[in-house]
Order: sequence, then structure tokens, then C-alpha cells
Amino acid sequence: MADSAKKLVIKVTAGADAPERCSQAFTVAAVAAASGVEVSLWLTGESAWFALPGKAAEFELPHAAPLPELIEGIQAGGRITLCTQCAARREIEEKDVLEGVRIAGAQVFLSEAMADGAQALVY
Repeated sequence: MADSAKKLVIKVTAGADAPERCSQAFTVAAVAAASGVEVSLWLTGESAWFALPGKAAEFELPHAAPLPELIEGIQAGGRITLCTQCAARREIEEKDVLEGVRIAGAQVFLSEAMADGAQALVY
């Protein structure tokens, strides 16, 4: 893996409403984490639901890796963050989310995306 990006920041805006785009974001994040890249995956929009226990298991896409396994891989080598506003709109609180998922806002996303050596992708 090239050393050009030390950190990969991925914002996923899609959930079950756009399953292929959603799956691509989680897959890229998991592969990057498994490759030793520091990964920060941001759940926004409809992907916000995957911060809740059991929700990833409900996601189905033929020929795609199971979302719970991808989440596990991402958490092993990176961090998952739920957007503050997205959480609030869905009445999701810190006590509701998967262990290890934090809730943070645009300022934190921007600081991660703009950091030296960071590459940001939006799905």
C-alpha cells in the first residue's frame, strides 16, 4: 500500500436507501483498515442507523460482505463516528450506539479531513 495517505476519512451518506453505495464505503474502509491505513468512517444520513446494535445485520446486498463483519474490521483498525445532527434527527443518543462509536460534528470531521496526510472520500 502506498504511503501517500496516512489516514483515510470516509463519509458514508447512504444506507439501505442506496445499498451499493453504502456497501462500497464500508468495504473500502474495512480493506483500508486491514491494510494498515488509519481509518475514520463517518456515518451520516441514512447510514446513521448502522450505529445502532443489530441494524447492520438487517442490511442485505447480494455478493457483498456482511456489514457487521465490515464494521468489526473497521473498528479493529480505525474509528467510527456518527454525525451529531444525523443522530439528533433520528433521536439516537450516545447510550444507544455500538460500543466504540462516538458522536461528533462537522468541526471534528473537518479537522480530520484537513489533517496532513489525510485523504477524504464521500460515498
